[in-house]
Formats: sequence, C-alpha cells, structure tokens
Amino acid sequence: MEDTTSTTKTKGPAAHVALLATPGMGHLIPLAELAKRLAARHGATATLFTFASTASPTQRAFLASLPPAVDARALPPVDLSDLPPGTPNEALMSEECARSVPALAAALAELRGRAAAPLVAFVTDLFGVDAFVAARAAGVGRRWLFFPGSLHALTLFLHLPELAASIPGEFRDLDEPLRLPGCVPIPGPDVISPLQDRLSPAYGQMVRLAGLFLDADAILVNSFEAVEPEVAMVLQQPKLGRPSVHPIGPLILPADSGAGDTAPRAACLEWLDRQPAKSVIFVSFGSGGALPAEQMRELALGLELSGQRFLWVVRSPSDEGSLSGNYYDAESKKDPFPYLPEGFVERTRSVGLVVPSWAPQTEVLAHGSTGGFLTHCGWNSTLESLVHGVPMVAWPLYAEQRLNAVMLAQGVGAAVRLPEAKDKEAIAAAVREVMVGEGKGAAVWAKVAELRKAAAEGIRGGGAATTALDKMVENWAGEK
Repeated sequence: MEDTTSTTKTKGPAAHVALLATPGMGHLIPLAELAKRLAARHGATATLFTFASTASPTQRAFLASLPPAVDARALPPVDLSDLPPGTPNEALMSEECARSVPALAAALAELRGRAAAPLVAFVTDLFGVDAFVAARAAGVGRRWLFFPGSLHALTLFLHLPELAASIPGEFRDLDEPLRLPGCVPIPGPDVISPLQDRLSPAYGQMVRLAGLFLDADAILVNSFEAVEPEVAMVLQQPKLGRPSVHPIGPLILPADSGAGDTAPRAACLEWLDRQPAKSVIFVSFGSGGALPAEQMRELALGLELSGQRFLWVVRSPSDEGSLSGNYYDAESKKDPFPYLPEGFVERTRSVGLVVPSWAPQTEVLAHGSTGGFLTHCGWNSTLESLVHGVPMVAWPLYAEQRLNAVMLAQGVGAAVRLPEAKDKEAIAAAVREVMVGEGKGAAVWAKVAELRKAAAEGIRGGGAATTALDKMVENWAGEK
C-alpha cells in the first residue's frame, strides 16, 4: 500500500518528538513508523528511545534503516538480576521501564533544551506509561500514549481496573463471554494471556499500567475504523476522565523499506517469483512466537496434507515450551530443522520453502504469489495482512493474540480460526478453506479486499487516519 501522507503539511518552526519503544519488534516498528510519518508530513524530527535489553541483530538492522530525521538512542542498561527466573515478559518490560525513568528524564531534559527544535511531545507505548513521570519532570507539553494493538484490546485495558475489582475469579472460568462497549463478545479464555492468572506478577502489572493510561493527554491507536467500526464509534465519543482516542493506523513497515536486506530475503522473494499467483500460504508466528515441538510436527504434516504451496518461517521450540520464547530475540535458539518430521523438507521441496528465523514479511505479504497467511494474530502482522489484502488462518499464541483472533474470525470475518485441538487434519482443512475458498473462505477473501481498500483510503491526504493525526499536531507551530 502506498503511503500517501508524505507531503509536508505543517509549516513554521521545526518540532521535536521523543518516543519510547518498549521491548518487542511489534512495539518498535509502529512507533518508528509514527516518527517517520510525523517527519514526512509535519516536518518534525524525532528521537526514538529503546532499551539495551533488546539490541538484537534484527533490531539493529531495523534501526539502521531509519531516515536521518529519526535518531535512535538506546537507554543505559538497568539491572534486573533481582527479578526471579521465569518473570513474565510483561512484568520484565514494565519493570525495565520504571527503572529507566531517571536516565530517560535526563535525556528528555537535554532534548528540551534544544532551542532550534523544541521538544513538543513525548510518546510511549502501553508498557512505558511509567515514563510519563520523566516527561512531566522534563516539562514536555504533551504526553501521548501510543497503543500498538486493536481498539478491542484498548477497550479491555480501559475497563481493566473495574473488571479486576468486580470479577472475583479467573477470566478463563467465566460462564459468559465478556461484553464490552462496541466489542465482539470475548470468551474468558480469549482475554489476554497475562490476565489469565491473578497470582502471576504480570496480572498486577497489567492492572496497574491500565490505571496509568488516564495520565495520558491523548491515546493514539494503531488501528482504523473500518476493521473495528462499532468500538471505534464508542471510543471516539468524548468521555469525562478518559483521554481522547484517535485511530491513526495502519502504521506498518513498508514493503519496500529494505530493512533486513540479506541473502534470506532474496531467497524468499526469488522463490515466490517462481510460484503461481495467489498460490502460497505464508506461515509465520511473528518475531517472538515459538511452538511446542509436537505442534511444530502437526503443523508440518498439516501443510503437507493440505496440498498447498507454502513459505514457512520456522524456529526451534522454546526450551521451556513457552509460546513467547523468542520475544526478546527473534533468532531461532537452535537449528530448527531437526525438529521437523523426518523427510518433510525433501517430500515438500517442490511446493514449499522452509526458512529459519526470519523472512521479509511485508514483502512476502505484498507479493502477488501470496494468497494466505497462517498467523499468530499479532496486531502488526494482522494489519500487514489487511493492508495487502491477504486472508488469514488464525493460530494465536500469547499476549492479546487470542482476543485478536476472536475479533478477526467471529467479528470482522477476515480470518478462519483453527480449533483448540490443532492436529494435522484440522490444520490442512483450515489452510484449504482459505486458499481454495472453501466454506467461509470466499467470504474471508471478500472481506479482506474491502478492508484493504479502506486502509489505503484512511492514510491518504484527507483520509480518517491522516486527518486524526493532523488534528493532534496542528498547534505545534511556534510552541516553545
């Protein structure tokens, strides 16, 4: 999808924006795209702060691809050795941010002193809301929360303190789905994974962070109205005590970004060039997903049984069996090929390509040979699929992915969701349903085509997303 927002709109003195990306490529990429859009359309410069704990080769390559207007700066490392082994990622991220507040406050104060480019706004994602304290101490005029997920997930967070107080047991044990304003009913087991155990340190952190959302002056959301129309209407109505909500998405990595321009990239695209149009299902579980060994085996056999062409980004299973075992480092922990069924790669060589760790996802989804996406339903991946009009097979793993799968399959109708028992027969059937247009497949194809058009219209000049962002920055000129 061509980004048509690049024409600079705002005139007057240059403005500077500071952004804090908490760990995970799914947090970093959309915040970086926001910084790029502010630079291209509004003439701003930006400093994008990251954490030392996430300085993986993948992240370094991405940061090196940013334009000169966006300066990437890693905060000094903080000591987390006192946290117990097995601390959930959500608790790790929020704790790392809280301990980085003094260093961030000093960095923001230094940026605030630049007379040539006044620091007009501080933006952080949901795990960085403790950093609003640093922005306030540095005298930054605007403090915005950037929510990198769906409007459904945001609604859950905005109601979370109330839900935590009113629901006595676990969400997974609810007899009835959770019904939130404008949202698709959410079955208890599909409420985001950090909230499924009240005794987990992640649960308390999520409830605490949700309460801090109200400290933001505004909430920018990486979604668009057409994919979540009812909840978008609800959230855009002013509500006393709640920051205004502005859908400004989709913010995704452009297919022609060149990030990760390596031999694996060339191999994937050259292989796709040799396949028929819309014939390949792309299989990837995002930058952090890791399947248990048995599910890897069933997936391989299911792809083979489906008879469809496939491009599979495969990683070794996590040593601990954690579904988010690669979150802090997208590289496969071990050689993944020994975990595949014996002879699988040889038997499927004529119809499939298996690549370790990484593929150029946006370019794969934009390619004319790609006709489906078996995905973990991470929100970045979801938006990339919708932007390029690719129907989905939903296999959610962790975080808010099960909630996204409910919305995509039962709500908007852009995906076919796999059943809980993911054996090879179920996998093969779902893949064929999407790729051949069986069952719900035809309706899914029609819906993603509709949403692709809506996404493109939203980011054009005068479109809903572009107009929403314009309104947020229209009074920058002359601010000190």
